[in-house]
Amino acid sequence: MGKQTAVEKLSEPGFVKNILIVRQHNQLGDMLCSVPLFEALRTRFPEAGITLVASPMNYQILFNDINPFIDNVLVYEKSSLRKISSFYKKLRSKKYQLGVVPSTVAFSRTSHIINYLSGAPVRVGAAFINGKKNKTGYLLNVSGVFNWDEERKHQIERNLDIGRQIGCDLPDDKRNIKLVLNKEELDYGRKYIETNFDSEPVIAVHPGAGKIPNQWDVKKFFELFKMFREKGYKNFLITSGKIDKKITNELQSLLDSENIKYSIPPNNGIRNEAAILNHVSVYITNDTGMMHVAAGVDAKIVSLFGPTNGFEWAPHDKTKVYIQSVSKDINDINVEDVFKKSIEIISK
Repeated sequence: MGKQTAVEKLSEPGFVKNILIVRQHNQLGDMLCSVPLFEALRTRFPEAGITLVASPMNYQILFNDINPFIDNVLVYEKSSLRKISSFYKKLRSKKYQLGVVPSTVAFSRTSHIINYLSGAPVRVGAAFINGKKNKTGYLLNVSGVFNWDEERKHQIERNLDIGRQIGCDLPDDKRNIKLVLNKEELDYGRKYIETNFDSEPVIAVHPGAGKIPNQWDVKKFFELFKMFREKGYKNFLITSGKIDKKITNELQSLLDSENIKYSIPPNNGIRNEAAILNHVSVYITNDTGMMHVAAGVDAKIVSLFGPTNGFEWAPHDKTKVYIQSVSKDINDINVEDVFKKSIEIISK
């Protein structure tokens, strides 16, 4: 089946009954930037069932938050031969007409093999990304050449470009990440803020990141806290994931030494943490998954970027700005600039 034939096949009434999306990597931010693509697929094929292949780490937030777009989640675990065998048995139990691999950062051989073994006759993805060839691109029959870095495109747009090859797109006002929280979660967030802080504004920070080059020096966060306190701010909140324990402990020790009070929410789920961030006055964060979670509840954000590109990853509108290190070393971002940007965002 040639490329044009494959695309034409999708227009046949009733042809697309089941769609597979393979996004099994652990990066939360990558997955959340894919959400508009999922909605675009649902919009183009409203009657089709959509199955997502995800990692165990991403399963909960995606199944709950994008349930309108995803009907089923297959969790890919490679911890044992038995689990891999069980996964492929479930994969082959359903007939897919369309398989999509939204490669926007790097190519995954495993993702393309999963997509191919699903049996979907139309398989969509990327042939080249920023000059790099997809070595498993031969497993696709609808694939494009994308120069996203040159075009300075955001990750949301990169994901949508994969879908645009088969006519799946969204209007401008829907191209964003949105986490829909229920009443119980919203009440949890409001109660947490009311219990731990007696006034506004609440300054929240996320000092950790999955990749060390993305971590602004903890001492700079400490200096930022002191600068806020000197200007009369007293309500501070720190978010911290399991991988952030070391850097969070370091920041705590520094703050305790200066008797700066702060609150750290318990790790009882990303959705509850998002509900808390829904109420903060500004969220100062490294380039990490929680940045996207905060954007999903429309929090005011100042995000910090070193080696990664803010134009590609940062949420940005009038209440969300990013600061990019000119040298690509995140620690070349100075504390005064972060403080000034944060004050500007709080006032909006």
